[in-house]
Amino acid sequence: MKLIVKVFPEITIKSRPVRKQFIRQLGKNIRAVLRDLDPALRVTGVWDNLEVETDLDDPRLLAEMTERLSNTPGIGLFLEVNEYPLGDLDEITEHCKRHYADQLPGKIFAVRCKRGGKHAFSSIDVERHVGSRLRQECAAAGIDLKKPEVEVRMEIRDQRLFVVHHRHEGLGGYPLGSLEQTLVLMSGGFDSTVAAYQMMRRGLVSHFCFFNLGGRAHELGVMEVAHYIWQKFGRSQRVLFISVPFEEVVGEILSKVDNSQMGVILKRMMLRAATRVAERLDIEALVTGEAISQVSSQTLTNLAVIDSATDMLVMRPLIASHKQDIIDTATQIGTAEFAKNMPEYCGVISVNPTTKARGYRVEKEEAQFDMAILERALERATQLPIDRVIDELGKDVQVETVSEALAGQIVIDIRHPDAAEDEPLEVPGVEVQALPFYALNNKFKELDENRQYLLYCDKGVMSRLHAHHLLSEGHANVRVYRPFGQPQAASHQPQDGRVQSP
Repeated sequence: MKLIVKVFPEITIKSRPVRKQFIRQLGKNIRAVLRDLDPALRVTGVWDNLEVETDLDDPRLLAEMTERLSNTPGIGLFLEVNEYPLGDLDEITEHCKRHYADQLPGKIFAVRCKRGGKHAFSSIDVERHVGSRLRQECAAAGIDLKKPEVEVRMEIRDQRLFVVHHRHEGLGGYPLGSLEQTLVLMSGGFDSTVAAYQMMRRGLVSHFCFFNLGGRAHELGVMEVAHYIWQKFGRSQRVLFISVPFEEVVGEILSKVDNSQMGVILKRMMLRAATRVAERLDIEALVTGEAISQVSSQTLTNLAVIDSATDMLVMRPLIASHKQDIIDTATQIGTAEFAKNMPEYCGVISVNPTTKARGYRVEKEEAQFDMAILERALERATQLPIDRVIDELGKDVQVETVSEALAGQIVIDIRHPDAAEDEPLEVPGVEVQALPFYALNNKFKELDENRQYLLYCDKGVMSRLHAHHLLSEGHANVRVYRPFGQPQAASHQPQDGRVQSP
């Protein structure tokens, strides 16, 4: 398969050196994103377009390749093409006929030709000649340049002809690694996941910072959704997941701070901590999912007081977004189900939260706060490369594993629905239920407690983690199902970013 990758249009208006830098970075990212599918992948081109070639012929691998490129920042669109040596107009027609003859009978069509280089004919000459012959020889109903039912597309570059047979939209934005880095304050809900996506889509490498307000289930849920976002949109770069234990900070706020000021002061403590993390990692900006007046702490007055806790730039890509638009975007990118099933935690809840915080009042309340507690939280913070976070979590988790499911037991396939649909799990003589990992914690309590459940996933890591959590919650009827001989999936190793892994 051969692909022509068209870069994000804003890249083409940059100066020549910047444009070359961006396109060179995009080529590196494409190799990194597709390396595990095809180690022999060829990526060429340095100026306006990139050409990607693979010798793979497995439809599933090719579909996965297309999906990954569709979610790679920096790509405006890409075309599946067949390449031929450029001949005369009749030869061009024959090549087009080979690919489009079956689509044209009874249809209104148009021919579109893009051309670069010096030739004895123009693009319009090609379109007229090819269109006239295809209409006569392929039983087409007619030609309409404005609203065709079928478009016959081709590109001519110097002495090469590319007949286009599929067009795929890209994510747009700039290539990851060509712009600055950010630290996203991640709660795992609708807002923070969409904010992270917006920054990655624009081309900013985004690391994840989670403040644990009390709950292993919530931390695990946020790790999972952060890993999902990275794997889908940012896997060309290695980024970090930082977890800061904030339970003691919350306790100090609850005992020392006036009820009305709790929400604002909690956000200020988070910004202080995130700033320290970002400075240590040489990251230049913080990102939050806040939108104007969505909750009491997000009035313009409160946001100004919150931001005064740091000198670092705080970016809010959703600041003027409606909640439903945020939810719609989360649904589109695949994080909505995570958000809806995110385990709840007990945080700082004000009975009458202020919407008009005043700096002097906040500073007076914070004077009662023992800042040594914030220092301890930062000292106990952990960080892991996001591509290893799930594996690292599962290393020391001991859960009973079985290689054979017995009659009467139920195997629960906790994989993402896309994976479960692509490769359905079948266990002869045993019932299999699909219950995605992001819904497992909430839904498991609804299952029959008298049945035995075996959790299944591809690598066995996620199933161990969730089985361990369910056991710790008092569910004794859980084990892990690992069929005998099931291969371990190879872990993806992205190219190194500017942040060094711990």
